[in-house]
Amino acid sequence: MRGRSDGGKKKPVIVLVCVAAVVLVFVYLFFGGSNHGASAIEYGRKLGLGGDDDDTKKDDTSTSFYVEDGGNGFTPRSFPVCDDRYSELIPCLDRNLIYQLRLKLDLSLMEHYERHCPPAERRFNCLIPPPPGYKIPIKWPKSRDEVWKVNIPHTHLAHEKSDQNWMVVKGEKINFPGGGTHFHYGADKYIASMANMLNFPNNVLNNGGRLRTFLDVGCGVASFGGYLLASDIMTMSLAPNDVHQNQIQFALERGIPAYLGVLGTKRLPYPSRSFELAHCSRCRIDWLQRDGILLLELDRVLRPGGYFAYSSPEAYAQDEEDLRIWREMSALVGRMCWTIAAKRNQTVIWQKPLTNDCYLERAPGTQPPLCNSDNDPDAVYGVNMEACITQYTDHDHKTKGSGLAPWPDRLTSPPPRLADFGYSTDMFEKDTETWRQRVDTYWDLLSPKIQSDTIRNIMDMKAHMGSFAAALKDKDVWVMNVVPEDGPNTLKLIYDRGLMGAVHSWCEAFSTYPRTYDLLHAWDIISDIKKRGCSAEDLLLEMDRILRPSGFVLIRDKQSVVDLVKKYLKALHWEAVETKTDQDSDDVILIVQKKLWLTSESLRDLDDDDDEAKKACLQKKNNEENSFLGDSNRNIQRRKFVL
Repeated sequence: MRGRSDGGKKKPVIVLVCVAAVVLVFVYLFFGGSNHGASAIEYGRKLGLGGDDDDTKKDDTSTSFYVEDGGNGFTPRSFPVCDDRYSELIPCLDRNLIYQLRLKLDLSLMEHYERHCPPAERRFNCLIPPPPGYKIPIKWPKSRDEVWKVNIPHTHLAHEKSDQNWMVVKGEKINFPGGGTHFHYGADKYIASMANMLNFPNNVLNNGGRLRTFLDVGCGVASFGGYLLASDIMTMSLAPNDVHQNQIQFALERGIPAYLGVLGTKRLPYPSRSFELAHCSRCRIDWLQRDGILLLELDRVLRPGGYFAYSSPEAYAQDEEDLRIWREMSALVGRMCWTIAAKRNQTVIWQKPLTNDCYLERAPGTQPPLCNSDNDPDAVYGVNMEACITQYTDHDHKTKGSGLAPWPDRLTSPPPRLADFGYSTDMFEKDTETWRQRVDTYWDLLSPKIQSDTIRNIMDMKAHMGSFAAALKDKDVWVMNVVPEDGPNTLKLIYDRGLMGAVHSWCEAFSTYPRTYDLLHAWDIISDIKKRGCSAEDLLLEMDRILRPSGFVLIRDKQSVVDLVKKYLKALHWEAVETKTDQDSDDVILIVQKKLWLTSESLRDLDDDDDEAKKACLQKKNNEENSFLGDSNRNIQRRKFVL
């Protein structure tokens, strides 16, 4: 009897131990195992894994957690948080993806720095976390000269380029003295020297507003473009995600226009005749390769009479190799009908012809050849470069130039290339006025939330003729005007107005780092991609990736689209600011703000001065957890399926 009694007492204990073990294993699996401390949201509870590759791939049935929506479908409860190592993920410029897919790329042609987007089943369906200790960026114009180190915790360039004054680490900030590889003593002096070489009035490089849009190839941290802004010059600072990985990230953090790209095998995402000047300061590009194809790509995007400023040892060194390169490069640009406008010390400035006369006078068989008449110089998205010279249109040939008004008049003057789309002057002027009124409305709605310096980097996701950006002329902002690749290629009108942008497909990720824009303007873009059969959920996650914490999204679309977006607000940790119906159209305006959420590691890194912020985050965490627990059974079932 004693033995049976003791055994009976032991059975419940054994059962309890087994149950406890099962519960512990389940809890471990449910909350993600490894890296949980660094990946769990403290503001907005993490409901997914973020460590292994398979956990972050897209799967329509399991990668987000849904709550039934009154019989009308499902609403996402939350998205997983990507592992911390993806805090700087650029999906279409991800070298890990290249290795995983075993893509056979020619490294000598820079194909590994070109866009290679993940297939649908390998897309990340998670929120990109900010780095530990992330802070709201310093405001423009101070940001031109300093940024928070915690936001871009990479200081190798400061050491590698210490003798060139690219950047200097000072305490919790990184400072930018304005130096560059060939202008150690400051971009401002270098810019004035270039203007002096060209005999421009008052040593100002915009030449009375005649030079407005520049392209800086191999831009470093974009100090050249940053200092040109004071002269009313907009520069597209271009560099790849190469060994100097974070140079474009630094540029955008500073509030300077920039884009991740490379001169490889594909055309740059800009139409022909977009820039008045292209610049290369020790950009380490082999301009002679493949019959000069890279120099011919610059030729395509330069306007009639445009300049190429080249600062490099080949322009002044006297060793045998540099002299050979100089001779061959001079011969090549001579056959391209370029002439030397100025040459001094380390810099040479070539100029394109104003008309087609020189091209037509070349001897038969001269290389490089003229492009075929069926070659569209404005077709750029995913199009291979060609080693040929793009002739001017009859209009440009007859006018001996682009016929553009000086800045700022060109912003509101009807561009000559309107006729390419069958647009009239009246249509252009009406579009300009319509968007002026709409932007006024936007700012009235935003006014309770913003100050004059709250917003700096703006993206117009469907820019059309650029009138949204034109309406922002008097604000201290710049706009990346994106023209969808499947619509009218109106980007050349945008450049003709003295603005800038790129061609892109919103079925794919944009070529930029996470957390680089303060405001996104989405006019009908969600409706458009749904018509193409692309995922609205993927687009919203991409918008969240490139939007800065505390940044805004202006959505102008149909009521059904606005209703769809509202269902995702909680999952994305966005907050609705305002909703308004446009009385002059069927559009509904939804303004949302991205909340600043922090990882556990970020909270630990907050200064003592930020105790109140920490308490607020933890309180919101507790509120979210209480809400989450009320619906735990459904989420547990979903988690089992994921595992």
